Amino acid sequence: MKIVTTVMALSFLFIGQTFAQNKKSNQITMNPTEQSEHYTFQLSNKVTRKAVTFKNRYGITLSGDLYLPKNAGNEKLAALAISGPFGAVKEQSSGLYANQMAERGFAVVAFDPSYTGESGGEPRDIASPDINTEDFSAAVDFLGLQNNVDRNKIGIIGICGFGGMALNATAIDKRIKAVATTSMYDMTRVISKGYHDAVTLEQRTKTLEDLNQQRWKDAETGKMEYPASHLPEKLTGNEPQFVKDYFNYYKTERGFHERSVNSTKGWRLTSALSFMNMPILSYIKEISPRPMLLVAGENAHSKYFSEDIYKMAAEPKELMIIPNAVHVDLYDRVEVIPFEKLDNFFRTHLK
Repeated sequence: MKIVTTVMALSFLFIGQTFAQNKKSNQITMNPTEQSEHYTFQLSNKVTRKAVTFKNRYGITLSGDLYLPKNAGNEKLAALAISGPFGAVKEQSSGLYANQMAERGFAVVAFDPSYTGESGGEPRDIASPDINTEDFSAAVDFLGLQNNVDRNKIGIIGICGFGGMALNATAIDKRIKAVATTSMYDMTRVISKGYHDAVTLEQRTKTLEDLNQQRWKDAETGKMEYPASHLPEKLTGNEPQFVKDYFNYYKTERGFHERSVNSTKGWRLTSALSFMNMPILSYIKEISPRPMLLVAGENAHSKYFSEDIYKMAAEPKELMIIPNAVHVDLYDRVEVIPFEKLDNFFRTHLK
């Protein structure tokens, strides 16, 4: 089955069906011990990290890592919940952000969303705009129950597709006092309308018809199929630049992780369905009067998502454009990600 490529270019997660080479995966192999301890960044010597679990409102057990500053003492800390990018795991970008923010004095939980990574939920490797929004509120539940956290000082950071989820969670969850996003995607918009809303009604209808037929196949076999290919295992040079950028993060030592959907076989084929019919961010103005910080790269293919949300949102709000940066630079380039800005933003507003 070939899904309409303009829609399946919703993020790189489906664009792989167009550009990937149908070859056997050349994934990096590790022994079980290395897998359990595989992080794409080094833990700061000023920070402690411990594995934690907590349940969301749907009863799904989420897996996270709690990062704490070593010099915190007995004071109650301001706290952050972080997740993303869409299809990544806590050992990648969200953990890196948590490590950096804990070094700056925050209690931080980086977590795997439902159905992915080490979190619960069956079948594996699916996403939901509702459940993934709830995952952020569940992380707020967890933080607010910690003895060393001031539950009146909790903020969230969403990266890439979980930037949209973070904004959506903030709109509905008034316990969240401030929200920041980096390289933000509105996944419901891009999946239903394509990049820059270029998908026609005819193309959308064809995609839905194909996805509905895939449901028959899944029902017949009793399992949800994956795409035949995802990100390419080898670049040919003909891919769009943003696919090359994603490849250089997810498919190389820089960011590869064996539990990451984006590093391995991708999302289940029908995972797009709920995103095509359930827009998030309808109540973006209701984040106000709580502050919002949107960070995007000057050369990011996704920059327009942050720019459009900035126009839609009510004050207080801030849009920060990072010169010369592309989308994935804000995943792990510590010298590019504005951590001092994030520190100042949350230190100012979580008080």
